[in-house]
Amino acid sequence: MPATSAPTRILHLETAWSTAALRAAHRIVPRALVDFLTGLGVWIAVLAFPGPRQNSRRYLTAVLGRPPLLREIWRHYREFTRMHMLRLNVAAGQPHTCRATPGCDDFSSLMVSQRPALLGTFHIGDSDLLGFFLGQFRRHIYMVRFRLGDPNFLRQFATQCSTWVTFIWVNDTGNLLFALKDAVVSGGTVAMKCDRVAHSSKLEAFQFLGAQRQFPFTIYHLGLMFQRPVTFCVSIPSGPHESEIRGFPVFEPNSDSKESNLQRARDHFQGVLSEIEVLLRSHPFLWFNFSPLNPAVPPGSQVPMKSPVSIPLGPACVSSASDQ
Repeated sequence: MPATSAPTRILHLETAWSTAALRAAHRIVPRALVDFLTGLGVWIAVLAFPGPRQNSRRYLTAVLGRPPLLREIWRHYREFTRMHMLRLNVAAGQPHTCRATPGCDDFSSLMVSQRPALLGTFHIGDSDLLGFFLGQFRRHIYMVRFRLGDPNFLRQFATQCSTWVTFIWVNDTGNLLFALKDAVVSGGTVAMKCDRVAHSSKLEAFQFLGAQRQFPFTIYHLGLMFQRPVTFCVSIPSGPHESEIRGFPVFEPNSDSKESNLQRARDHFQGVLSEIEVLLRSHPFLWFNFSPLNPAVPPGSQVPMKSPVSIPLGPACVSSASDQ
């Protein structure tokens, strides 16, 4: 695996002091004033952080089909802030429900079946809540995440949602593959984000937002290696204290050749991305893409591979929600 670096953020919100300050503001300050100050803070972030602003502009240009207004970039930042505050409030005990939408029967059937699976998602809307709320299916979820300054609210999250969650930290590059292997072999469901290229060892190109763009493809290689089904889901806000889950069809490895399975996997992921693009064109501010937009490649060209996926033998280093 390549060395990792801190991801681009709008603000480094996930620190102990920022978490405490934001929660205190919501407890003490009147809601109207909180909203005003939050909006003002978002404007400051838009103007003070040119890197994420440019990344937002490039993404919004691709999804809107035109350069965005500055206020639309502000709205993009504001949606991210809304999602972060939702996470903090739910972790602190605010009631919240994630409901599966009609039409995602394949996803729901797999979740209730208790079969070990590989679950992909994206930095879209309320998807950061999913790994915790999938506990409603009584599953042990192994969440692949980037460790930031204050993981305490993640532990609180798991406690509030009464789920059994184990975190696999992308930062721990020396232990990542050990942890993934142990999670899959133990029968757990591994949940990982599949929209950013920085930490993936396998990239392939798919049609998305008007170009052939690189996406992580490791989840399918793991599915074939361990003969596990692969599916995806995202979550978007649907009302006060409620989000909706949108699940996707399930990819099942079979006894065909590896290349045949990989081609079916490519077709499956292209179908997922096509539906994601439809969703984003309806809700363009909900993809929190403040990192560079997935790189475009010329049609028919090969995507350069990073180091190959190899699962070593040995102990894993993971963190349970109950022992952080």
